[in-house]
Amino acid sequence: MSEPVLDLRGVNKRFGAVQALSDVDFHVDAGEVVALVGDNGAGKSTLVKTISGVNLADSGEFRFLGEPASIKNPLDAAKLGIATVYQDLALADNLDVAENLFLGHEEYNPGPLRWLWMIDDIKMEKDSSELIRSLSARIPSVTTPVASLSGGQRQIVAIARSLLGQPKLVMLDEPTAALGVAQTRQVLDLIHELKGRGHGVIVISHNLTDVFEVADRIVVLYLGRNAGEFMTKDTTREEVVLAITGGHGIGDAPGGNGDAPGGNGDAPAEVAP
Repeated sequence: MSEPVLDLRGVNKRFGAVQALSDVDFHVDAGEVVALVGDNGAGKSTLVKTISGVNLADSGEFRFLGEPASIKNPLDAAKLGIATVYQDLALADNLDVAENLFLGHEEYNPGPLRWLWMIDDIKMEKDSSELIRSLSARIPSVTTPVASLSGGQRQIVAIARSLLGQPKLVMLDEPTAALGVAQTRQVLDLIHELKGRGHGVIVISHNLTDVFEVADRIVVLYLGRNAGEFMTKDTTREEVVLAITGGHGIGDAPGGNGDAPGGNGDAPAEVAP
């Protein structure tokens, strides 16, 4: 079997007196969608920020495409091929779709006009249209102001922008939060498209309906520890909720390893689903 795109072993992170992550193991393969779930305070955001370089892990082994990796800041993550789309999307409402896609990576007119640093709007719009079309996404026009787009369309723009650097791994933080049914459908279809293109995809979500729709595998964190790992096709919503609430450790979960570090089988069920 090929090496995982990302493979973390024994990751620890402490903030003062709070142990946010304790010996966490996590991996994602190419062309696989992994859902990272858990209640508030479970460590999901900390793990995502550790992978994206916002937080520096205190200890643990990081491997990317089979090679040892060091992620000390977001630039390190981007150079490896890790793209993150956070829940706030970080879009500029006063710019159109194409301008948002290339924000900070503008294309300039070639040849003798290059020295004038004149932005090549026509090429940016052409490249933006091709990118959106390749994702089978639905956007009115790449010249449409982002402020006028629906929530689902804004999410699509943010995901499309993350692909400009041709990442191997895409992390999506609550991609369907506060979206309607039709908008959610658009985003879930795009996640399927990312998988089909061979990207490793991590979806962080509280919505188990969406998780069961798109994820191949579900990883549960509870109080900063591995609490369960499930193949979606072989599990039920009830089993996942049990792990989310601390009802069993990774050794009790289907596909779990009883000897895996970070098991939390004795953790009390203190957190509501």
